[in-house]
Amino acid sequence: MIEFQTQPQSLEIFQQMGKMEHEQLLFCNDKATGLKAIIAIHNTVLGPAMGGTRMWNYASEEDAIKDVLRLSRGMTFKSAIAGLNIGGGKAVIIGDARTQKNEALLRRFGQFVNNLSGKFWTAEDVNMTSQDMEYIRMETPYVTGISEGLGGSGDPSPLTAYGVYMGMKSAANKVYGSDSLKGKKIMVQGAGNVGSNLIDLLVKEKANVSVSDIYEDKIENITKKHAKIKVVKPDDVYDADMDIYSPCALGGTINDDSIRSMKCKIIAGGANNQLEDEVAHANKLNALEILFVPDFLINSGGIMNVYYEKEGNYNKEKVMAQTEKIYDICTSVLDHAKASKISTNEAALQLAMKRIEAIGKLKLTH
Repeated sequence: MIEFQTQPQSLEIFQQMGKMEHEQLLFCNDKATGLKAIIAIHNTVLGPAMGGTRMWNYASEEDAIKDVLRLSRGMTFKSAIAGLNIGGGKAVIIGDARTQKNEALLRRFGQFVNNLSGKFWTAEDVNMTSQDMEYIRMETPYVTGISEGLGGSGDPSPLTAYGVYMGMKSAANKVYGSDSLKGKKIMVQGAGNVGSNLIDLLVKEKANVSVSDIYEDKIENITKKHAKIKVVKPDDVYDADMDIYSPCALGGTINDDSIRSMKCKIIAGGANNQLEDEVAHANKLNALEILFVPDFLINSGGIMNVYYEKEGNYNKEKVMAQTEKIYDICTSVLDHAKASKISTNEAALQLAMKRIEAIGKLKLTH
């Protein structure tokens, strides 16, 4: 499997792309707007690449490259296992979204997306909104997640959260013999769009919810809405008393250090690339009998939402019904992992690759 260097050199980019089987990596730079962005296209066997754009103040350009490569690869498997006819891609804009994001920067980014002529479609991700997508849409038609008022599907986060909720219930049924989350101690890490929508669903089911976020304003918004929620400091998340850990912020939170502290029975969250090392850490969780629901499966509700918007036949009830199927897909993956004596992550990857390979052979017959 893939190994990443902590500080890869520029000349190693092709080597990384080769290991992860990427098709294309586009660096976008514009002095006038200050735009620095990277678009990664991983695989287009099933269709044009599709994936969100996030804006993050990365510690280094190498970190941004590593993130966009892993995220775009995850999108390939996410779309495949969800049964969608699209491939995997992702984009990252380097910078502080709270101080550097503006219309000009986003529209310039839209021009770069447009230059790919439909090989890559995007939507919102971390630190991006429907309004941001509308700015990008001014320069390219290859964007989704547009507000419902303008004929789009709106923010995909509620559907992502609903899919996480469905997957969490499937896992609870395996571990506890019931898919009820009532009374379960659930630690939600990240109170952004996905995390806050997930918390609404969990509170409604009378789960005992704790929340953590690095931004105080997000915590304030949650506690104003749900007064009984317990707030946990970011440094104390992994030591928290929890039945279920739900990472809904950035990836890589499941690592050697965090696993040593965890006492939960289930990991089910909306963040992408939760495993710092997808082989070693999936196997460690397996050995500790902590049931991990693969992130690219459980958080696929959002891509389902924007996929149907892209196809031009968007219907919210239809998408909700599709998202509910995440429960059954999770059950199938968990059963396959147990029967095959492999990690749940490997089981999900096998099912996703099986579809990609089958459709790839089908296309060769034309």
